[in-house]
Amino acid sequence: MRTSTLAAAAIALGLVATSAAAQAPAAAPAAVRSIQAGTYKVDPNHTQVLWSVDHLGLSRLYGMVGQMSGELRLDPARPEAASVQIDIPLSGLTVTSSQFAGHLATADLFDTAKFPTARFVSRSVTVTGDKAAIKGDLTLRGVTRPVVLDARLYGAGPNPMSKAETVGFSATAKLKRSEFGLGYAVPAVSDEVSLEITAAFEKAPG
Repeated sequence: MRTSTLAAAAIALGLVATSAAAQAPAAAPAAVRSIQAGTYKVDPNHTQVLWSVDHLGLSRLYGMVGQMSGELRLDPARPEAASVQIDIPLSGLTVTSSQFAGHLATADLFDTAKFPTARFVSRSVTVTGDKAAIKGDLTLRGVTRPVVLDARLYGAGPNPMSKAETVGFSATAKLKRSEFGLGYAVPAVSDEVSLEITAAFEKAPG
């Protein structure tokens, strides 16, 4: 069986580049206070999703998705009113070999000729302290399904390099790839995909 069978999992990744993971440092009140209300754009150079699946019960396989675009709208005074939309070009999948990457693009899996982009759109945000449950819709391979991101603020403030006001998040999520028409090689390659997301957003001018 080609390792490319695992690719199906990858798609799930691209989705949520807007939240925060349990391993992120706890957000200090000062960091929260430093967040400016407004619209933020994805920083594609510092936003990525790592995905992993079980491979034959013998190992875990990891991959990465990048090159994302989108925006985050937030107001620290009303965090539950925040919203995010992320577009994920499936050409941005990074895996262990060119053969694997080629198989991911076929109709067995992402069928990128027909479905070149995945999209995540938030529907609600429930905030508890510095954590948030972000419920939204992920559209992948023409199928839209609900996904929940367990997120945490990682940091906020001016980027010392670009000088742009920046907020960073990390998040985790799980999904079943078969629900998106990506059931190739299930159950030899796990249906469940684990996602670990880190995302940075820069405040748009104006």
